[in-house]
Amino acid sequence: METKTTEELTHEIMAATDIEDYLRVNRYSMITGKLSDYLEELLLRKGVSKAEVVRRSMMDRAYVYQIFSGERTPSRDKLIALAFGLDLTCGEMQKMLKLSCNRELYAREKRDALILFARKRGWTLERANELLFDHGFAALGVPSE
Repeated sequence: METKTTEELTHEIMAATDIEDYLRVNRYSMITGKLSDYLEELLLRKGVSKAEVVRRSMMDRAYVYQIFSGERTPSRDKLIALAFGLDLTCGEMQKMLKLSCNRELYAREKRDALILFARKRGWTLERANELLFDHGFAALGVPSE
């Protein structure tokens, strides 16, 4: 079943008279699931190890493992760094941000536009951070301790 756009859902919710009916009709368009489950799915689909994700995301090993287990709730920037570590597509990264209740990357915001540009081109986190630094923005992730 095809999911509806946010705009379509917004229009429907504004016109709805019964929330239960709206939720039932649109159940396949709702974001559901746990971030940790999605991350495990991505590991399998990408064929990458957690150790490799740790290295590529430039974050502390224990912290990354806690994110994967659901023990830690990372910041938006940490999740974006993790997206680079997992070599996610822009769509996969946006879904990860939504599942974690974080704001998606927004192309009208300069910092977000730079991140999207780097991710779309398959750049490493290190190269993306250089681009951010060149434009006066904070880096993503934190070097492993």
